[in-house]
Amino acid sequence: MSNPLPLVGIPASYALDEGRAAHRVGASYIDAVFDVSGCMAVMVPACGDKHDFGTLIDRLDGLFLTGGAPNVEPERYGGKPSRPGTLHDPKRDATVQPLIRQAVEAGLPLFAVCLGIQEVNVAFGGTLHQLVHEVPGKNEHRMDRTLPPGERGVPRHPVFPTAGGLLHSLADKAGSVMVNSLHAQAVDRLAAPLCVEGVSDDGLIEALGMPGAKAFMLAVQWHPESRSALQWPLSQAMFQAFGDACRARRDARMAAPRADTRADTRAA
Repeated sequence: MSNPLPLVGIPASYALDEGRAAHRVGASYIDAVFDVSGCMAVMVPACGDKHDFGTLIDRLDGLFLTGGAPNVEPERYGGKPSRPGTLHDPKRDATVQPLIRQAVEAGLPLFAVCLGIQEVNVAFGGTLHQLVHEVPGKNEHRMDRTLPPGERGVPRHPVFPTAGGLLHSLADKAGSVMVNSLHAQAVDRLAAPLCVEGVSDDGLIEALGMPGAKAFMLAVQWHPESRSALQWPLSQAMFQAFGDACRARRDARMAAPRADTRADTRAA
């Protein structure tokens, strides 16, 4: 019998739809994990401390953090209160913040995009720009809403991978790559355990990793999972490398000896 597909947890966002609560994961994220990483996507509901994170991590082979409309609550990184009308998702924050730290410590492969890179930075003690387009010297990184939805993921600016880093390797050691841009919030002060994997032409941190991580660990600010971006060589390389790491985790998990709890107390 062939090995089962690796299980990749994708934390959901919590939303109200006409007053009805829902846990949601965008289809493009699930499709990328299935089609390019070659893994089985499973939703992790935004239930905060209701989760037994240790048990969850023991059963997963990877963790994929998606984008999303809400911003990380600024109180989690000592930021100023958000402007009125800013969307937040405290249930997702309460789920992903402890999950990220415990997953990385346990050696679970982790890949994060857009909101996910911001969550990773906050989880390890970093801070965020809430409105990066208002920071002197920074470019306009928000989604261009004048374009049709299917065209908003087009390349917008270059990212320069850090020489010798993981992103640099996955980009076939290219000096720069073009990426899309659909965000207002962004990494400000980088958390101490993390390292810069790439910056944009205005110096904004666009990719990060962790030196000495026990498994694959990469977070990027753009959306490699979008329909058009998923065709880019770098997008394919990132999702494939993540899938390879998840398969290695699955193999190690399946090979690990398990205690036999079926003690036979019957008389011989």
